[in-house]
Parts: sequence; C-alpha cells; structure tokens
Amino acid sequence: MGNRVRLGFLTPSSNTSLEPLTFEMLRGLPEVSAHFGRFRVTEISLKEAALGQFDNRKVIEAAQLLADARVDVIAWNGTSAGWLGLEADVVLCREITAATGIPATTSTLALQEVMKRAGQRTLGMVAPYLDVVMEKIIPNFGKGGMDIIAERHLNISVNWDFCQVGEDELTRMVRETATKKPDAITTYCTNLHAAHLVPQWEAETGIPVYDSVTTAVWQSLIMAGVDARRVKGWGRVFELQ
Repeated sequence: MGNRVRLGFLTPSSNTSLEPLTFEMLRGLPEVSAHFGRFRVTEISLKEAALGQFDNRKVIEAAQLLADARVDVIAWNGTSAGWLGLEADVVLCREITAATGIPATTSTLALQEVMKRAGQRTLGMVAPYLDVVMEKIIPNFGKGGMDIIAERHLNISVNWDFCQVGEDELTRMVRETATKKPDAITTYCTNLHAAHLVPQWEAETGIPVYDSVTTAVWQSLIMAGVDARRVKGWGRVFELQ
C-alpha cells in the first residue's frame, strides 16, 4: 500500500457520472486509486447565485479535506473555466497548491494541454449548457488557443439533468459537430455520461474526442508520475504522455 498512487478529484455535488466513469477508467491500474471531494453545484447559468457556487474559498475547503487523504494530485473535475475564463482555473490551481502543498489541475486546463501536445487548434464542442453560457465559452476558449469551429448544446441549466442526456443524443451531436472537420471534439461537461462512448466515436469520425472526465484523469495520472498510456479502451488521449 505504500506505493499506491492516490488521485484526488473535486466533484460538483449533483454530479453522478464522473465517479463511476473514473473508477472504470482506472480499473487496469491496480496501484492507482481515486478519491472524491464534493462542494455544492446544482445550476449552471450566469445568475449571480450560480456563479457564486464557484467561489474559490468553497473549492479550497473541499480541496483541504481531500488533502487529508494524502492524495498525490488534486483535479477540479468540472468545466466552470469555460464561462468564467481559463485564467480562473490557473488561479484556482495556484490557490489549491498554496493551501494544500499538492499539485493541482482541472478538466479544462487538461484539455488545453492535450490539444497543445497534439498540435491541435480547432475544436468541436458537445455540451449541455444554456445559450448564454455557450456565448461565454466560445471566446474564452479562443483566447486559450482552442478555436471552437462547431458546437452543439442542449440549453439545459440543471446540473443533475446533464447525466440524463442519452447516448443516441450525444452520438447525434458528435456526428453533427464532426461534419465541420475540427482537429478534435470535446464532450464538455463532467456530468455527461459520455467517456465510455469515445472509442466508437473516434472510430466512426476519425477525429480524436476528448471527454472532460477523461482529460482530468489523463492529466492527473501524468502529474502523479503514472504512464497514462497504460489506460486502454478509453480513447486516443491516453496515447499521449
């Protein structure tokens, strides 16, 4: 047990997808375990109360509890930087590390790193979010070096409802996004039950698909010194190291 690698993930309180998907992703790595800390997130919108859910002080409190488990890395397994701005995640990671002494990352920063390593710039996005949220995400991603040239979204605001989006709907959205031939596609929301579908989408479209749950796991493994290429059957992202 002394050689066990512990990955810590900060989880939206109403999320029911990312934990089971993460456990399945790590099944082939017996020395790696995943540990989760929650803080309250129930609505994704631009209302003041919804934006206040992501106050860094609340996130830091959850991170400090995860630190008690002596995890090797802490990842914010959420996509709030999409509408808050990618710099918000940079600041958050800096504050998590200052408070806990543990290196930190996020799903969005991991996506940015994946695309950088793969030499990719254009992106298709599949997301459940409101129109007004998408209007923030698109320019914020552009500033971060990820040009969204195609997207499909569902105009939903209740975070729990995201997990109810069916496989057929997700596949339709991925296919429609793929027609614009982006360098990569992202299923952008950690409460979409999508990561397990990535291999079939990649096989059908020929385009790499980076799910938000997957990118957080990929980056966490690398930061913890684990060869992410050992994860099999979850998409092309794990071919990068």
